[in-house]
Amino acid sequence: MVSLFTGNSYTIDYVLNGKKDEPILISEKYLNQVPKFIADSIQKAPDMTMVINRDTINADTTYIYKSQTVKVYSGVQKSDGLLPTCKNSLIDLIIPLIAYLAFFCGLMELLIISGASEKLASKLSPVFAKVFPTVPKNHESISYMTLNFAANFLGLDSAATPFGLKAMESLQEINPEKDKASDAQIMFMCLHAAGLTLIPTSIIGYRAAENASNPADVMLPCIITSFVGTIAAFLLVGIKQRINFKSASLVVAITTIIAAIAGLLFYINGLDLIGKNYFTGNLSGLMLISIIAITLIFAFKHEKKFTEKGTTIFDTFVDGAKNGLNTGVKIFPYVMGMLVAISFFRNSGLFEIISNGISFLFSNIGVSKQITDSLPVAMLRPFSSGGSRGFMIDAMRNFGPDSFTGRLCCIFQCSAETTFYVIAVYFGSVNIKNTRYTLGMMLLVDLICVIAAIAIASWFFL
Repeated sequence: MVSLFTGNSYTIDYVLNGKKDEPILISEKYLNQVPKFIADSIQKAPDMTMVINRDTINADTTYIYKSQTVKVYSGVQKSDGLLPTCKNSLIDLIIPLIAYLAFFCGLMELLIISGASEKLASKLSPVFAKVFPTVPKNHESISYMTLNFAANFLGLDSAATPFGLKAMESLQEINPEKDKASDAQIMFMCLHAAGLTLIPTSIIGYRAAENASNPADVMLPCIITSFVGTIAAFLLVGIKQRINFKSASLVVAITTIIAAIAGLLFYINGLDLIGKNYFTGNLSGLMLISIIAITLIFAFKHEKKFTEKGTTIFDTFVDGAKNGLNTGVKIFPYVMGMLVAISFFRNSGLFEIISNGISFLFSNIGVSKQITDSLPVAMLRPFSSGGSRGFMIDAMRNFGPDSFTGRLCCIFQCSAETTFYVIAVYFGSVNIKNTRYTLGMMLLVDLICVIAAIAIASWFFL
């Protein structure tokens, strides 16, 4: 509104009705008010349209003669406006999410009734009891958190969210203050948001699409950065919650995880490009199929437990799917509200003002332009995965996928979570309004990931 009344923008309709990547109307003139060469070109063009400044750096300026006036468009919409955001949050996000929730919640119901979740929880209880001291021994939330961490680790986003939501619901059952986040929920959220990832398949895919010489060369930096973020989240929240870090079982567990990751990295690093693509492209898919297969086999093996409860394996799956559907409907208002807020934030121009200000500040204290050019991705990542992804692709196209800026943008995109979206979805699913220090801690972890990404990218690529 300030921009409109000061004359810096011609219309604010795009904030309400505009769509991402559409051109923005900047002025409207009569035909005799535009330069003569433009007016002549418009009149000669079959569609009464002229486009100038067509290059990869400057925005196109488009002149369209229609209804006796020339409309001038320049620049593109940063994100969908308010109304398209409301529509797309349902069609493009919630409906697919409900489908994933229905399927995986059906599987999780099989895990519960068959007793598989109880067995998994009992195996991991000694470690989880140290990290989540308020969670009872062998509690079912342990198995759900394990599956969520495993899905994130393997890049299985479609499976990670249902497992995570189920974990939050299970933790909410033992939460003494239902409208306030418990210590266990905060620890789980911060570890989840750190985004420990072994196989950044989507990043590799985007780099391949932009013709990078070695699309997988950012894989190792991505893994190391996300691991640094996970350890930082665990230590920071652990100190806040006064967790005993000297526990033998905890030390053994962390050492085992580090050794396993190091072993996988050593193996993957020894493969050639085709071998890396083949291994990373199939491991996550095989793991997901294995989880489904093991769940079904275990359920059929313990079919008597279903009979004892007066149900069947298929009916149990359907009941779990219904719960997933209900969860999806419940979180929709929280997700839509958060996405609309982000839409306003980006389309108002405020994000660009802040981003340019930070880039200017960093450039004046001696930070390399290669780094400042990649900061918009780091800044936008906590707000919008799609928005930061767009900046990442734009950076690879403008600076090159094999440039330091292009690679650093990819590491930023891979090494953190969409913080505000995750908070809206996970806490919204259990109606928690007081998130305590969760947001501040998650943003601090995001900042640590940004600093680590810059240091690690400089070590690998400079």
